[in-house]
Amino acid sequence: MTTTLYRGMDRPALDAAYDNTKAIPDFPAVLADFRARSAALYAAAPCRRDLRYGDRPRERYDWIACGQPDAPTFVFIHGGYWQNCDKEDFAFIAGGPLARGFNVVLVEYTLAPEASMTRIVGEIGRLLDHLAADRDGLGTAGRPLVLSGHSAGGHLTAQFRAHPAVTAALPISALVDLEPIALSWLDDKLRLSAQEVDAYSPLRHVGKGAPTVVAVGGAELPELVRHSDEYAAACATAGEAVELIHLPHCTHFSVLDDLARPDGRLLQALSARRVE
Repeated sequence: MTTTLYRGMDRPALDAAYDNTKAIPDFPAVLADFRARSAALYAAAPCRRDLRYGDRPRERYDWIACGQPDAPTFVFIHGGYWQNCDKEDFAFIAGGPLARGFNVVLVEYTLAPEASMTRIVGEIGRLLDHLAADRDGLGTAGRPLVLSGHSAGGHLTAQFRAHPAVTAALPISALVDLEPIALSWLDDKLRLSAQEVDAYSPLRHVGKGAPTVVAVGGAELPELVRHSDEYAAACATAGEAVELIHLPHCTHFSVLDDLARPDGRLLQALSARRVE
């Protein structure tokens, strides 16, 4: 006898519903391409690597300057289900924001199982406080700051859209309700407590925050699309300024190609909200 755990799904169905790497034909090749493009961007762009916002080894970030005076800042938090990947895997996305006149911050954070969700969320809060205080003399204090992230990074973006330093938010393929995460294979390393599921599910705590563009690929797994749809709807119901974008034919990973393009739909949406 199978046991229904969440929205009619038993454990195998729930595991499959959140297995993004198996939902595309050749994830290793996609990741290798991301890394190669990221290495090329690092080689071409003026960059300060591994600046510190805390004492732990992964409490660090890269600063990539666009070369324009008084430029706004685009902060990007990588995905990997809070337990995989590095900032270097996704640096290629900086190409789009840099060309649109943003300085770019690429964020790293401690991964599970070394870090709990509570600790991960706390680290991102520390990073934003660090940038708001401009402790590295980058010119970030008092200037517009767009907070963005993909997948797990999208979750952390939604979690902090109300931070005083954030002037606009762009969660991409975000996981905004941790209940199904806690019931799936992802919890083997995350070990989410009931208190964490409630406290760190942005869908459950929509309040006042920065104007938000919620984005998801049209070809993503249905559960990923549902998270974005429900979050955008909850923001709208709360009276928040929100736009929902489905990027046609994009998978969970190719959705980032749009962000990497200066003329991509995501950066155009941010421009329309006058955060540049």
